[in-house]
Formats: sequence, structure tokens, C-alpha cells
Amino acid sequence: MKHMNRRSFLASAAAMGASPLLAANTTAVNTPKGKAEHCIFIWLGGGMGQIDTFDPKDLGENLSKPSKPGSLYNSIETSVPGVRLSEHLGKTAKLMENVTVMRTVNHHVIDEHAFATNLVHTGRMISGNVTYPSVGSIIAHERGAADKNVPAYILIGYPNVSRGPGFLGAKAGYVYLTDTETGPAGFTRPDFVDNDRAKVRQELLKPLMARALKSSAAADYQMAQEEALRLAGPSFMKHFNLKEEPASLRNEYGGEFGQRCLLSRRLVQAGVRFIEVSHNLNFMNGTGWDIHNEGFKNQHLLIQELDTALAALIRDLKDKKLLDKTLIVVATEFGRPPEFDGRGGRGHQGTAFSMVLAGGGLKHCGAYGTTDELAKKPVENPVPLVDFHATIHAAMGIDPAHELMDGTRPVPITDGGKPVAALFG
Repeated sequence: MKHMNRRSFLASAAAMGASPLLAANTTAVNTPKGKAEHCIFIWLGGGMGQIDTFDPKDLGENLSKPSKPGSLYNSIETSVPGVRLSEHLGKTAKLMENVTVMRTVNHHVIDEHAFATNLVHTGRMISGNVTYPSVGSIIAHERGAADKNVPAYILIGYPNVSRGPGFLGAKAGYVYLTDTETGPAGFTRPDFVDNDRAKVRQELLKPLMARALKSSAAADYQMAQEEALRLAGPSFMKHFNLKEEPASLRNEYGGEFGQRCLLSRRLVQAGVRFIEVSHNLNFMNGTGWDIHNEGFKNQHLLIQELDTALAALIRDLKDKKLLDKTLIVVATEFGRPPEFDGRGGRGHQGTAFSMVLAGGGLKHCGAYGTTDELAKKPVENPVPLVDFHATIHAAMGIDPAHELMDGTRPVPITDGGKPVAALFG
């Protein structure tokens, strides 16, 4: 009898111990699930200053002695009452009903660009024995391409491990290009290699690549090579011909960066699932968004270029009935403090900074979260970076708690990230 009682006790204890897991599962079921089909991820490398762009505060004085903390530019009203932006974001300001500025994103990596860039792309700190996949690779892995004739993930910018597939392997990797006119390097066959000759070359490779062990580097290479061979040729490369677009539309998007954004819209139409677009690859202001010392002098040019391209992209997607299907993300590694350095520039700040979401079928509100009077700290609705990642995945119809496999080890897509529920209907 005592033996039976002990069994009953252990069964009851097990049931009690399981209850938190059951509660967690219930929560996971209630995770919002968006309907976005594509994601355009605009990357502002260097650290966009929120106080000079999407979270303006009272004007400061950067060259006075002593200096006065604050914004460098005046603010303007937007199409959403109560939401103001920098005066240099005038085109985007008219479209804010389609946008939510996440003003209270935060993390604790403030002093090193590479670490912060990796964190914002992968949602995790760099590990000594694990290379984590980027947000683009996770979405490519989970959703695949919307059309079999294009890759799932294209990077318009320079390749970097932070943008890569990590332990997911080459299948979740990207195709990259830096020149919008020529498209991905190496994808156009020489004139003397026609379809028949290309097929012969592939047949010659088969016996050699068949020896590659599964999950080996050679197998990854084989997969990448097969993808490159599949995409080579005019049916894929035609998407990079921007001259097919009306000159008036190309002009509306603006210069080189704008043309990258126009290309991203064409790639969405072609079925690419995730496109990352790097801004300011040629450092038009000399320092990029990393405006230490005299770097502030031409920061307004960066903001204006971003404004022109972002507004054109929103309008273009909306005109083509693609905005609700396409999540636009504007991301950066950290923000800038309200105080100025000795020559009028700004340092780094991770305690509060702005990221931007637009379209994607979300319930937009112009701005989410409130920072203090100098945009240094969240005072309402803080958004830890892991929650920002969870919001992107949920908008794309992906459960941020879903587990990926690193060999035999399960790794959740985010470390407990919770989507911002206010953005889902």
C-alpha cells in the first residue's frame, strides 16, 4: 500500500512540475502570427542617431562651450498626430500611418560595432563554439523562396558572417551583389557557355561531388554551387535590369541607395523572401552613420537620402498592392547619445535607440514606446532587442520560440523573445 501511495505522490508531483511547461505551451500557441510574405531589411551601418532622426527632442548646441545635449535638427509633424520626426525626414513623415518607429529598442553592447552588428543580425552575442544564423537566414530557412526560380535570401551589400546562415548551412545562405546594374557577380555565363554546354559541365561534376560527406564543408559547397548553376542565366538576371522601370519612378527613388531599394521591390515581385539592403556603402558623408567628431557635419545628407528612398519604397509597394505583404525593417547596431564629443559629434548608445517597421500587414501607430527627454532611456514600453527580433519573425508567420537544430542540439529562434502584441490586429 505504501508503495502505491508513493507512486501516486510521484505522479502528482510530476503533474505539478509539468504545469509551468503547459503554461508556456499555452503562451506559445497565443503568439501572434502575421501575414507578411517578404521582408526588406534596410541596414544603416555605423549607428543611426535616434535623436537626430526618428526620436527628436529639444534642440541642443554641439559647438558651444559648454555644449548643450539635444537634437541637431528641428522636428516636424507627421501624418500621425503627436508623432514627430526630424525635419530631414519630410517625405517619410507624410506616410507615417504605414510606419511604426520602435523608439525603445535596447541592448547592452555599446562600444564595438562588430559585436553590436552581429547581435542585431542574429539576436545573440558571438559564441566561441557556435555560429548563429542571421535573421535573414532564419527566414530563408523557415519560409524558403516564394518562387522556385529565385533564391530565398539576397544581400545587396558586402558579405559578412553576421549576415550568414551559421549552423543552418549553405542552403540558408545568401546571394549577394554590390552593383545593382550587373547583379550578382559570377551569375552571368560567358557568351560561349550555352545551356547545353552548362549541362555537360554539371554532369562532369556529379561523380566528384557525390563523394562529399553529408553535413561536410564539401557538401555545403556542392549545395551552393548547385544553386549558383541553377540561377545562372537570363531568367534570373533579368530582375536586375532597372531600366525596365519608368524613368520617373527611378528618379523618385533617388541615387545609388534608392536604386538598391527599387531593386529590392523588383526582387520581392520575383519571389525573393528576404532582401537586406545596405545603406551608404560609399560613405557619402565621409564617416557614415558613425558621426564622431566632425562626422555630424553632413549627417543630414544621409538622413535625406534615407528619407527619399524609404518614402519611395513605401509608396511604390503600396501602389503595387505589395505593402501589406512586405515587411520593411530599418535597423542599425545602436544609437547615439544626446551629449556631444569635443568636436561636436556623438558617441555610441545602446540603452535606447530607434528601429523602424513599415508595411507587413501590421497595425501601425507611427511610434511605439517612449524615451526620456533626451532619448537616453525607455520610460514606456521598452523593447529588448530579442523582442524586436520576435516581432519580425511573428510578422513573417514564424514562431519565435520554434527550435532550430544545431546538429543534435535544439536552439530556439529567439531566446525567449516576445512579439510586440500592439502591432498585431
